Amino acid sequence: RKGKNLNCPGLSWSQLEKKTQYWTQIMNNDSKNKTFLLAFITASIISVGPPAMAIEEPSYRIMTTEGNFELRQYSPYIVAETYVEGDFEAVGSEGFRRLADYIGGKNTKKESISMTAPVSQKPASEKIAMTSPVSQARENGQWRIAFMMPSAYTMETLPTPDDDRIVLREEDAKIVAAIRYSGTWGKERYESHANKLMDWIAKKGWKMTGTPIWARYNPPFTPWFMRKNEILIPVQIQ
Repeated sequence: RKGKNLNCPGLSWSQLEKKTQYWTQIMNNDSKNKTFLLAFITASIISVGPPAMAIEEPSYRIMTTEGNFELRQYSPYIVAETYVEGDFEAVGSEGFRRLADYIGGKNTKKESISMTAPVSQKPASEKIAMTSPVSQARENGQWRIAFMMPSAYTMETLPTPDDDRIVLREEDAKIVAAIRYSGTWGKERYESHANKLMDWIAKKGWKMTGTPIWARYNPPFTPWFMRKNEILIPVQIQ
């Protein structure tokens, strides 16, 4: 097929396929990484067409910056989320696969029959553009994995997931403390930066109102030194 992938700027289909084959061979002996890689590629090649567009990210206003730390005011947005049980690294692959399947077309498109009629379900699916980051947070003994939905959608227009383990939910506007770092995705680095962020929050006298959220912005084949990772914690500053 011709065209360029909207979520991998500058890569043609043939280039993307070669890159996919290369990394699949390299990771063939590591089932967890292979699953995550293939899921990300599935989500990334959904849209093909003319010139590349940037992957959408949540909208926010920076309130304070201090080194690698930021205090942000996030606007409301919608997420597709799923809960997975297991260890830190394995749950990300499983949750990503479920959500990648959803935006890749395993859903039921909604169509309004009339102004007053309820929304009906039709046996058709809809592909949804990939967004960034992929977030992961520990809640009630499970890991919550979430994709932000493109801002063009509302709760009324998003297709219904075929997988009942996926839920669509509106995130309210909130204030969030963030720390940005590059590097590998191991649990040790996650915990180290989460602790640094919690220390910064305590130093500022703010109150945590949620658990740490691990946000990853790049596909697995991105070199570790070029990756953008963040830890996000909702806070109350007054």
